Amino acid sequence: MSLISDSPIIRRLSPETINRIAAGEVVERPGSVIKELAENALDAGSTRIDINAEGGGLVRLTVEDNGKGMSPAELELCIERHATSKLPVADDGRDDLLNIGTMGFRGEALPSIGSIARLEITSQAKGEGDAWTISVEGGQTQGVRPAPPIGRGGTRIDVRDLFYATPARLKFLNSERSENQNISDVVKRLAMSRPDVGFYLTLDGRKRLAIAAETDLSTASRKARMAAILGAEFGENALEVDQERDGVRITGFASLPTYSRGNSLHQYLFVNGRPVRDKLLGGAVRGAYQDFLARDRYPVVALNVELPTDQVDVNVHPAKAEVRFRDAGLVRGLIVGALRHALAAAGHRASTTVAGFALGAARAQGEAPGPAAPGAYQGRYHTPQQPMRGPMGGMSDWAPQSLEPEQPQAFDPGLSARMEPDGGAPAFEEMGSQAHSMPVTDEAARQADWPLGIARAQLHETYVVAQTGDGIVIVDQHAAHERLVYERMKKMIAETGVQRQRLLVPEIVDLDENEARRLLERSDELAELGLVIEAFGAGAIAVRETPALLKKLNIQGLIRDLADDLAAYDQALSLKEKLEDVLGTMACHGSVRSGRRLTGEEMNALLREMEATPFSGQCNHGRPTYVELKLADIERLFGRR
Repeated sequence: MSLISDSPIIRRLSPETINRIAAGEVVERPGSVIKELAENALDAGSTRIDINAEGGGLVRLTVEDNGKGMSPAELELCIERHATSKLPVADDGRDDLLNIGTMGFRGEALPSIGSIARLEITSQAKGEGDAWTISVEGGQTQGVRPAPPIGRGGTRIDVRDLFYATPARLKFLNSERSENQNISDVVKRLAMSRPDVGFYLTLDGRKRLAIAAETDLSTASRKARMAAILGAEFGENALEVDQERDGVRITGFASLPTYSRGNSLHQYLFVNGRPVRDKLLGGAVRGAYQDFLARDRYPVVALNVELPTDQVDVNVHPAKAEVRFRDAGLVRGLIVGALRHALAAAGHRASTTVAGFALGAARAQGEAPGPAAPGAYQGRYHTPQQPMRGPMGGMSDWAPQSLEPEQPQAFDPGLSARMEPDGGAPAFEEMGSQAHSMPVTDEAARQADWPLGIARAQLHETYVVAQTGDGIVIVDQHAAHERLVYERMKKMIAETGVQRQRLLVPEIVDLDENEARRLLERSDELAELGLVIEAFGAGAIAVRETPALLKKLNIQGLIRDLADDLAAYDQALSLKEKLEDVLGTMACHGSVRSGRRLTGEEMNALLREMEATPFSGQCNHGRPTYVELKLADIERLFGRR
């Protein structure tokens, strides 16, 4: 039996049905309600927003602000569909959808919420002594009536029994815990975008977030707010990002490659303060870090793109979660450049959590006593008054002068991939004495002031131990040299270009016409990466040359991956990643191996080259190349502090 009548009758939908259909686009879950109501509060000039949720937001949601409030007439109008005070009017008297500077502008949120829940809005205009309230239940409105005053002015919105009018929607929601997590994530994103506003979140009677408004919007204050939201570890491992080009500015913070996560949920992107989930922005972040992280790791970032409102279209998604840029290439390139500039400025710095993990592991082995009064442990710890003796009881004759030449020798890559014979072991194989008992030359003292200090030992023929002015550094010799070799190879390719090999028979790849067009428009960029293509009829690509580095290459698969990359990210990520994977493998095989004994000159040369090489704090996969332990932390392990 057909569900469609043989002679269908066109009819108008009722306002209630229209609002419920619209609610399906605007209100996906309780977090969507919080987002819409909090954005309204921001547009009203609020400096404090209090949010309360019960039962995952399905039982009750309350959002209260100290904004400008509404008069009785405005209160009655705000629940009507497509009624808004935010859309600007152009010079010709028409609504201007190309210059939207507010968070909201559609006028759909409140009537959509009122059509599927029990909504009550109480508002008091600033400067007025009376408050007013209006209610909507399942699309049925009760008139405006007086209400008790709510302080100095503002609005309180109470939403109960969300989706009670559309019970089928409840079946598609997640658990209460998951919905609470989503609400928390929504509030955190808004709090990151507006440091000048205080956000307070309570879930089922428990305070989950309490962040006061920042009066000082300096870099330190903004970083402190990010640390309060994302955790102290992010604050310790965050790099400031601030770049501007052609009227577009990128600001915010990005994590070191050694501080990464297993998914992209911790990437917070904003456009003119509006939280968005945009493929172009996400692809730009991925492209900036592709050199430093494995493909299954993601950096933690909080970035805001500031640009003129007429350069971005926010009217492309009902929930305003996506945007379109007039010059997408400029925005993408600026994000990549800004992030790489910040990473380069960080030099060899690695994540502080690595040292914290090492210290935590040490405490787990034998828990160190907490801080105590000076002298409390003097009877339990050895304080040497005489030079320490070696394992056999004799005085060690280890001489550090042999490790500090006037000019450290260059690290010899020709020796990097083989084991040294046992007979050629340097003087590092015996370390019976302690550093403090050895004579320290002026050269050694100068080297100890260098960021990575002076090499003191090689442990297990894998780790170089160096002494700094205020602690020690432990270097993974293989990981560190892998990054150094990789950067040299990148520099060489940048200077000479990627070598290409011509195919005896061109490979023909059939694609959609739009995919082929996108590839051909970027043919010059692909040629720089060693891939030469040309048109071969409608919707087909002929591959003439491929990068010589990629010996065994699935050309059909690569071309299709590139077409997908250009559609999603507007970047040829697949080819770049394949080239970088090969370079990374070559760097790995061409770097100094674990198990090879290094001379003092080689170890110091390795440290000096690390200090002079960008990104040397992590290997090509984002793992740390060294761990730094401060003397104060080591003293705490032994109860000296």
